[in-house]
Amino acid sequence: MKNNSIIAFLLLSTLFISCKDDKLAPVAANAVKPTTITEALPHDTDDPSIWIHPTDSTKSIIVGTDKDTDGGLYAFDLNGKIVGKSEVLKRPNNVDIAYGLVIDGKKVDVAVTTERESNKIRIFSLPDLKAIDNGGIPVFEGEELRDPMGVALYTRPGDNKIFAVVGRKSGPSGSYLWQYELSGNGKFATAKVVRKFGAYSGKKEIEAIAVDNELGTILYCDEQFAIRKYKADPALNDNKEMALFGKTGFKADNEGIAIYKKTDSTGYILVSNQQANTFMVYPREGAKGNPNNYPLLAEIPTSTIECDGADVTSINLGGKYKNGLFVAMSNGMTFHYYAWDLMQQRIDAAKK
Repeated sequence: MKNNSIIAFLLLSTLFISCKDDKLAPVAANAVKPTTITEALPHDTDDPSIWIHPTDSTKSIIVGTDKDTDGGLYAFDLNGKIVGKSEVLKRPNNVDIAYGLVIDGKKVDVAVTTERESNKIRIFSLPDLKAIDNGGIPVFEGEELRDPMGVALYTRPGDNKIFAVVGRKSGPSGSYLWQYELSGNGKFATAKVVRKFGAYSGKKEIEAIAVDNELGTILYCDEQFAIRKYKADPALNDNKEMALFGKTGFKADNEGIAIYKKTDSTGYILVSNQQANTFMVYPREGAKGNPNNYPLLAEIPTSTIECDGADVTSINLGGKYKNGLFVAMSNGMTFHYYAWDLMQQRIDAAKK
């Protein structure tokens, strides 16, 4: 079966699945079609993250979670083929990537994932997906509500220290999220909690988290309520909420967040309108004159079904991805790749 035929078959299959659930909208007739659909995973995809190869961007990979009791992290090439897998993990949920964590005197690129059934975060070297965490690092210790879900990594520009922002299935408002400083102890990565913060509406859960290193901010989805914004640097000792946006327009859950960077300070924030099968687009820099005001720029219908997680890069990955790649989890145990140009065309059209 040729690649185009495979894509058409998978789109029809996921469309049928979506129509069986009254909560889900069918894929729109004018939905953006994926450039590539990955090979299917054994269980249930949840969240992707993009690793950029240091010398040849065409060899970059997408790391995604297979969310099950015997799941794991999988690596895909830019053609959507599975090219690597971690050890078996107990329900890995979200994943994020950072560059240059110092382990045993060497800089190592890492993927960090939450392992829900063990109440740990797990840390793997890239691109080989080898565990470097001595079996995992417990999170939310001493709490009754512990099972971790969301994770995002912040690299502080001043000293390149790396921090993991971790969310959970449920927790108290004001300290729902815990932030951990990552470091190395011999051959293993370690983590220590340095901050507890984050308002919570109590409506559903907080899973999707994204960090903007250049702007120094954290964005997270308080599902069925809004998107919240905080400062990222724990040394600032500032836990005041900076912005609350996206309170309207979502069919049900506001989920995966991805940040497209046009420059160091401009671009787009894309948020999954999960049950509508669309993505809401906001200005990364905020409105003119107010960086904490986020007007809706566009709502883009995609072929992605009930998206939990997404990531995006503006780096030239070659071929169809010269202006970047947007990747989103979809039902059907796959991830969808979209050439960024397809998304930009819809944003530009909405501005007219």
